[in-house]
Amino acid sequence: MGGDTDGTVGGPRESVVVTKAVRLVAPFVFTFGLFVTFHGASSVGGGFQGGVVVASVVVTIAFAFGVDQTARWLDRAVLTTCGTLGVVAFAAVAVGPLAFGGTPFELTAYPGAKGPLYAIEVVEVGIGVTVAATVVVLFFEISGGFDGDGEAGSEDGSPPETAGDGG
Repeated sequence: MGGDTDGTVGGPRESVVVTKAVRLVAPFVFTFGLFVTFHGASSVGGGFQGGVVVASVVVTIAFAFGVDQTARWLDRAVLTTCGTLGVVAFAAVAVGPLAFGGTPFELTAYPGAKGPLYAIEVVEVGIGVTVAATVVVLFFEISGGFDGDGEAGSEDGSPPETAGDGG
């Protein structure tokens, strides 16, 4: 006995080096993702790129600490709501100029010198939130981290069954 198990049959033990490195790097990568999202209107980057960077932090945490553990930490309903809120933010910015006597998508109708810039920032953040939530949900769906009800893992903590398992 010994080696790479944590006491469960066939269960891998977390690498101390990997988990410490992820704990050290993840906050900085997350912050960089937010920076890219918020500065998309005035420099290179934007909502899509920033959203992917933010989602990559969650995926990296799942690789380091386990997909099932990370899926239990997340709530699929919150992720779905985040994805929807991004679309709603985009739609609100699109039709918002109507309230100021403009036409849809006429961002210059927003009041103030920086009104159009703030409208673009809201769109960038909305896109970032939508992309991050979508990438995270897709990762966990593909990896089997969410069961059919959208909850993390299975009731007894065992990995989900796959179609080819014959016993």
